[in-house]
Amino acid sequence: MNIILASNSPRRRELLGQMGLKDFQVSAPNVDETVEPGLSPAEMVEELSLRKARAAAEKAGPEDLVIAADTVVALDGKVLGKPRDREDAFAMLSALSGREHRVYTGVTVLRGEEAATGHEETTVAFRALEPGEIRGYIATGEPMDKAGAYGIQGLGALLVSGIRGDYCSVVGLPVFRLGRMLADFGVELLRAPAEDEV
Repeated sequence: MNIILASNSPRRRELLGQMGLKDFQVSAPNVDETVEPGLSPAEMVEELSLRKARAAAEKAGPEDLVIAADTVVALDGKVLGKPRDREDAFAMLSALSGREHRVYTGVTVLRGEEAATGHEETTVAFRALEPGEIRGYIATGEPMDKAGAYGIQGLGALLVSGIRGDYCSVVGLPVFRLGRMLADFGVELLRAPAEDEV
């Protein structure tokens, strides 16, 4: 059995490694990320993670285990995607300044015809930001490929005054939930070794 991560995200690769999964493959399929109108952020990330997993599974063996995830940032229920340009990033970060928002990460584990999908919702609070700080952060380039125009695992941590929920989910992979899902598929990451293995 191979474990396949359906993502090119270096952050997701790092988190899988932290979970003890060292020997996995990466296969990031291109999928259409448009979703039908009216889906909640939670429904959206679950739908997209399942779509990514199914696309990666097309090139996988029947016993291979595929892991896929999708993350969005939502402010007042409105999803903030990746910024189109610096002006868009400035508008997003200005809207997040001094407020709480929610980060949703959907995750799917799939093997053959069997799939499990779930999501985590984490609340993140930003301190009040000065316009010059926002421009300085944008100048680093970090916000430009991130949902909501920030990365909590990088310089974006300087913007965050508090968090309620799963930090790893904000980074891009809900480690706690994924660990329980993998256990349901027979992958026990904290299994104690048998006496003859010690």
